Amino acid sequence: MRPLLRSVANLEKKHFQRVKPPADGSGRPAAVLILLGEGEDGPDVLLLRRADTLNSHAGQVAFPGGTIDPEDDGPVAAALREATEETGVLPRGVRPVALLPELYLTPTGFLVSPVLAHWVEPSPVIAVDANETAAVARVPLAHLADPANRCTIAYRGYRGPGFLVPGMLVWGFTALLLSGVLELGGWERPWNRTDVRDLDEAWLAVSEPELPASAKEQT
Repeated sequence: MRPLLRSVANLEKKHFQRVKPPADGSGRPAAVLILLGEGEDGPDVLLLRRADTLNSHAGQVAFPGGTIDPEDDGPVAAALREATEETGVLPRGVRPVALLPELYLTPTGFLVSPVLAHWVEPSPVIAVDANETAAVARVPLAHLADPANRCTIAYRGYRGPGFLVPGMLVWGFTALLLSGVLELGGWERPWNRTDVRDLDEAWLAVSEPELPASAKEQT
């Protein structure tokens, strides 16, 4: 975590930002939890795959997180609450270490605060509500950094980083954040940015019957 924290301390807003938030501050506040721990296969990150039946972002991979409610004591509290509700993470084992610059998501109007945290005492996690979450997995950073598992996703004029995890296609906002974290932590390896795949093609590449042992749902 030390190299990552040193980089984050001097982080400029433009590092992740693609679209500037509205000048009137009209974005809806939200928070996500980038939870890094030490798993069986080395450092990993907690991700979830949304249920295929949801009206929005169905089947997409994301960090735990959601809207900051009026009752939440800021983005850190909101990120931890959402992580507990979605994956069963026990907050007492999580140490928040940094709040990354807010990011504005044009399609939804959310102004998202990414909360970087260290999973000091990992707890079992699971898809708490099957109606909202299809799977929860601790994905090794080594897998994400492997050039064989990286590509560029093209979808309706969008182009951005993608990560191929068996059973999970990471793209969009989540992939953008993950790519930045790998770079800032010094874990990124050179990869073929000219490997451009449309969304359907990329989904086929990860459609395997089950996750490998290193990235299975934790129970």
